[in-house]
Amino acid sequence: MQRTDSEAAGVLIEKTGRAGRITLNKPKALNALDHDMALAIAAALEAWAGDDSVDLVVIDAAGDKAFCAGGDIAALYHEGKAGRFDTARRFFADEYRLNRQIAHYPKPYVAMMDGIVMGGGVGLSAHGRLRIVSERSMVAMPECGIGLIPDVGGTLVLGEGPGRLGEYLGLTGFRMKAADAILAGFADRFMPSERMGEAVERLSASGDLGAIEDLFETPEPGELPDRMEAIDRFFALPDTAAILAALEADGGEFAAATAKTIRRGSPLSLAVTLELVRAARAAPSIETALTREYRYTFRAQTMGDILEGTRAVVIDKDKAPRWSTQRLEDLPHEQVTAMLAPLGDDELTF
Repeated sequence: MQRTDSEAAGVLIEKTGRAGRITLNKPKALNALDHDMALAIAAALEAWAGDDSVDLVVIDAAGDKAFCAGGDIAALYHEGKAGRFDTARRFFADEYRLNRQIAHYPKPYVAMMDGIVMGGGVGLSAHGRLRIVSERSMVAMPECGIGLIPDVGGTLVLGEGPGRLGEYLGLTGFRMKAADAILAGFADRFMPSERMGEAVERLSASGDLGAIEDLFETPEPGELPDRMEAIDRFFALPDTAAILAALEADGGEFAAATAKTIRRGSPLSLAVTLELVRAARAAPSIETALTREYRYTFRAQTMGDILEGTRAVVIDKDKAPRWSTQRLEDLPHEQVTAMLAPLGDDELTF
């Protein structure tokens, strides 16, 4: 076994048997992804791509609660409040380059999505060749609730989901268990959590995806199939204001709960998310999705709601964000256009 510990970066990197193994190693922080971790993972993937002794890559995580609960937004909040906006911009740029690297990786990339998988955790898993969930998995893109958008290529994953599921998941941050994550296109197969360690051992010993086929099972049924008719009806409407109005006029339990959830999100984030999910569906490309997402995240600290959303949800935890526009119905579309305008010399490059 060859190991390169990047413990300071919160990630363990090793070659074991025929596999390159990446283990996220900040369990007390739910394996939240930071800049050093992203750079360490990218460097390992680059090295293994040309290493004939590595047949595949496995990414998993320490602890029993989370694969990765997202980016380390608390640290970025403090940098942003101090006016150091480039800290977040550099992180997002390198994180998105890593997401693209995973999407185009020349060898099988296997993600063991055991536990919480949100935001940046989706970026580390959903673009891989084989994405495995367990009975402990909880997958979501809840960024609108903190004034961000589903990024890390998430708008592409959402856009490629069935029907209007992408709009629903992006606007509500609905938390998917295993079967729903598979339906939505965030995962491929289900495996009991207790078998995942054995799966990693088999993959390492063989370098062959077929070595774990007998470990897969059928997950418990999810919630989304019964909601699809309503989701497709409401979330095909032309804009966020129309979707919200229809939900609030409906009177049904699902519609009322969904409207209440959407009302809690940043109006600007919601409107941008809807636009980007639909754009990704119309012309699916990981590079284009990431480029558009970066235009938003580049501006999010100065023109968007990310600092206020992080304050309300993560820092002060008062759950009472004062969005730049409080009511979705009052949001000028010009703000959406401004957030997504090309960045010129600051445009994301790969």
